[in-house]
Amino acid sequence: MRRGIVAFSALTLFGLGLTGCALNRFEQREPWRNQAEEVCLAQKLVRPSEDIQPVKEIDGPGVCGMVHPFRVTRLAGGTVALKQRMTLACPIIPEVEAWLAGTVQPAAEVYFGQPVVEINSGSYSCRGRNNQVGAKLSEHSFGNAVDVMSFRFADGYVVTVKGGWRGTEAEQGFLREVFLGACNHFTTVLAPGSNIYHYDHLHLDLARHDPRGLRRICKPLIKYESRLPPPGTPLSPIRRKPPAWQPAPDPAPIDVEQDDPYGLSPTSARETGSKVAHAAPSAPAPRPAPVQAYAPPSPAPRPALAAEPRALPAPLPIGPTWSSGPIY
Repeated sequence: MRRGIVAFSALTLFGLGLTGCALNRFEQREPWRNQAEEVCLAQKLVRPSEDIQPVKEIDGPGVCGMVHPFRVTRLAGGTVALKQRMTLACPIIPEVEAWLAGTVQPAAEVYFGQPVVEINSGSYSCRGRNNQVGAKLSEHSFGNAVDVMSFRFADGYVVTVKGGWRGTEAEQGFLREVFLGACNHFTTVLAPGSNIYHYDHLHLDLARHDPRGLRRICKPLIKYESRLPPPGTPLSPIRRKPPAWQPAPDPAPIDVEQDDPYGLSPTSARETGSKVAHAAPSAPAPRPAPVQAYAPPSPAPRPALAAEPRALPAPLPIGPTWSSGPIY
């Protein structure tokens, strides 16, 4: 009886171990993964330093792991700290570095006028895609993916992917720049809007979606015109443009009619450069005589026209006319 209980407990713990790791027991490790690591090392695409240290091979559980992993604490020559250290395979490290240098830092200067000094990100984790038990293994299982949750700037300001994707104009612009730029470096880029699992981070990986590794997935599809200048062009922060018109100085404040709160009546700020009251007075106010530095000779008096009540006015002549009443 006792032996039966021990055997059952061992099997139960073994099953829980597999479930907890979310492993697909029938999945095999593709040969290209080891080949990509070897090529990266042979070409010296990653140079060990104080911030990027090689560590011993990670073998398992299952097919998870990497042959030549690196422990990363800082990037960009030590100028960008990691809120939590990452364990990554060799091939993805140079792509992250290139993305930071070519897109993230230029976008930070353009939209915020200062560099990114820290990112909060995740890396190696032996699990199924989207943390689903039994699903195909995530690229995180091979140190071939990075999740980015937030960026911290030199003045301490933090832009999170969750809040900034629909945040201020500068936050939205910055995150869309880094998202689109990532699509030039990684074969899979998922951002908020791609699916329910990526509402709060950017997922970047180097998965092979076809035998040659040429197919790319970049979601969601967005329409956004990049404001980053071509490489090598001096950067300048985006400044708010002044309004197309400047309000004319008035000797006294002028109220705006309540039923026209946007100044869209014929005589509006779009035409005059200042908002004008549109409420008609009970009786037309006398129009002041224009002040002129030179007064032309007075024209000869014109004969008075006989007033005819309720008569329609004569047709106006073609050409410029003059009026002494208020203008609307």
